[in-house]
This record gives sequence, structure tokens and C-alpha cells, in this order.
Amino acid sequence: MFSRVAASVVLLAAASAAPLYADARNDAKAQVAFGIDVAQKGLWREAIYRWEKATEIDPTYAAAYNDLAVGYEHEGQLEKARKAYEKAVEIDPGNTQIRQNFELFKEINDRTATAKERP
Repeated sequence: MFSRVAASVVLLAAASAAPLYADARNDAKAQVAFGIDVAQKGLWREAIYRWEKATEIDPTYAAAYNDLAVGYEHEGQLEKARKAYEKAVEIDPGNTQIRQNFELFKEINDRTATAKERP
């Protein structure tokens, strides 16, 4: 009897959490879309704000971290960009676009760092 009740509680909790997750993802997607729109207009600070908000709303949304990394990179905040790319890859390691963005970021920044080290 107890196991049926416990199983029912677990199922109920999972069922009630699903709409919350869906709402969070939808809210995060709206923030990402708004960020993309303002970035295309050159409003990078606003875009970064929106993408940061998206990652707060849904910390499992890899695309939001990817866009945030692009924003940081654009604004010269390279350490923040690296961390955002790393988080995006950690969340969605099979995402080819995220991996390509991160690899290109590393290639460019490693080359720049090496050039700065030369006398």
C-alpha cells in the first residue's frame, strides 16, 4: 500500500513539475528571441541582459548559454564567453553548432593570445 501511495506522489510531483518546466523553457525562449532581435539592431548590452535572464529562468537551456557566449565575445568579455560556451557544451555536448562556435572561439583567442606573447 505504501509503495502505491509513494509512487502516486512521485507521479503527481512529476506531472505538476512538467508545466513549470515548459513555462520556464518558453519564458527563456522568449528572452533569447528578444536578445537576438536587439543584437541584430546592435544593442548588445540589452541582448546580453536578455540572454543572462534566459539562463537564470532555465539553467538547462544550452542555446541561451551559446547566445550569451556570442554576446560576451562580441563585447570583448572573453573569460565570460569561454565559461558560457563551456556551460553550453556541458549541457548539450552533441550540439554541433555550439561545439563549432566554441572551437572557433578557442582557435581565434588562442591565436590572439599566442601573438600577444611574442616579443
